[in-house]
Amino acid sequence: MLDNPNPIVTEIVEMTYKRPTGMLDSNDIFNVIRNIRDPEHPYTLEQLKVVSCSQILIDTDTKALIIRFTPTVPHCSLTSLIGLMIRVKLMRYLPSCIKIHILIQEGTHYQEKEINKQLNDKERVAAAMENIHLMEVVEYNIGEWMQ
Repeated sequence: MLDNPNPIVTEIVEMTYKRPTGMLDSNDIFNVIRNIRDPEHPYTLEQLKVVSCSQILIDTDTKALIIRFTPTVPHCSLTSLIGLMIRVKLMRYLPSCIKIHILIQEGTHYQEKEINKQLNDKERVAAAMENIHLMEVVEYNIGEWMQ
């Protein structure tokens, strides 16, 4: 049974991807994560409005990136997986000196605090990345085949 059998799908705006040469901005980061495939539906996180440019904050002083995402339903059981996919994709793209914070948009999930803690715990993320079956799902959904 699907968590959200009837997701709202929006039309996406075509954007040309170019690897940035200077300072990163929210558009650059959005271009990296927008085509991640939802693990439950054949749509991207952008199409389901799980991620948007307005939910990305870059603090150049502290070299921190804060990504907020919105699950399609408050009881979504795949929220941790979606956050992990966003983190893995960004870890591969960004220099290691940038601190990545992945957060659920406030008030959009029943287990927001617990999942936020999990998504930003280095040991838990490392353990998840060692799980071969979980990483197969991550690899499939963050694949560049959709771009």
